[in-house]
Amino acid sequence: MSQADKSWPAQRADPTVANPREDLLFTGVVAAVVVVLLYFNALNVVDERARGGHPIALWEPLVWEATSGAYFLAVSPLVAALTRRFWPARPPWLQKVAVHALAAVVVSLAHVLVIGAARWAIYRLVGGYYAPLWPLGDWPYELRKDLLAYASIVGIYVAWRTIRARPSTVVRPEAEVLEVRDGARRHFVPLSEVVWVEAAGNYVELHRGGSGLLHRASLSAMQRRLQSAGFVRIHRSRLVRREAVAAVESKPTGDFVVRLRDGRELAGSRRYRHPLLAD
Repeated sequence: MSQADKSWPAQRADPTVANPREDLLFTGVVAAVVVVLLYFNALNVVDERARGGHPIALWEPLVWEATSGAYFLAVSPLVAALTRRFWPARPPWLQKVAVHALAAVVVSLAHVLVIGAARWAIYRLVGGYYAPLWPLGDWPYELRKDLLAYASIVGIYVAWRTIRARPSTVVRPEAEVLEVRDGARRHFVPLSEVVWVEAAGNYVELHRGGSGLLHRASLSAMQRRLQSAGFVRIHRSRLVRREAVAAVESKPTGDFVVRLRDGRELAGSRRYRHPLLAD
């Protein structure tokens, strides 16, 4: 089936679309797990040093583990954003593997530099000394661990967003009604009647057949509200219902034109081409 005659049924939420609330919840869950793991890692270091005849105070391995943990929690939103942009569960595989491999190396290099500086500062506060470039000299060892940490963040994030976007959580659009206020009047608009949504300043315009209705909301808020009802973003100022799309025609620039089933056409931006065509 060609792109020109491809149509879609109602879709589940796209896990590659940014969702700050989901990402914040993901980071909170990861942080709770990391705190527990790092604490036990610190206890293991103390035990191993004691067994080897080189006892060490608990605060030192706690500092080592905490600085590494804090760094990876700080960069996890960036890794999540890169993962959405280069979603590893979809082709092209080679390009995405290369991007994530390069990103993992950069994250690791920044890691050894940041933790070296942070540990030096903490040790200095308590009257001790930590060589700030020591982790950099041990980078091959750190790199192996960091590659695993980076891959774990990506893998867990993909699993998290995929599970949270399961169709079982989708409410059928026929059962959805959007309340739109117009002064003292209230309109109750079934989402099944809305074909596309367009930004209009501080409002969005809901297009139903040949008529439009203004609703006070941002397009980003409407995207989060409507993605489970089968809407997808095709332009920075436009959403469209997948079921209403009859054809997608590409342009040499990478932009595209969406032809609706009623014959009308909407301009689409190449930035949003992949979410529209993804199954």
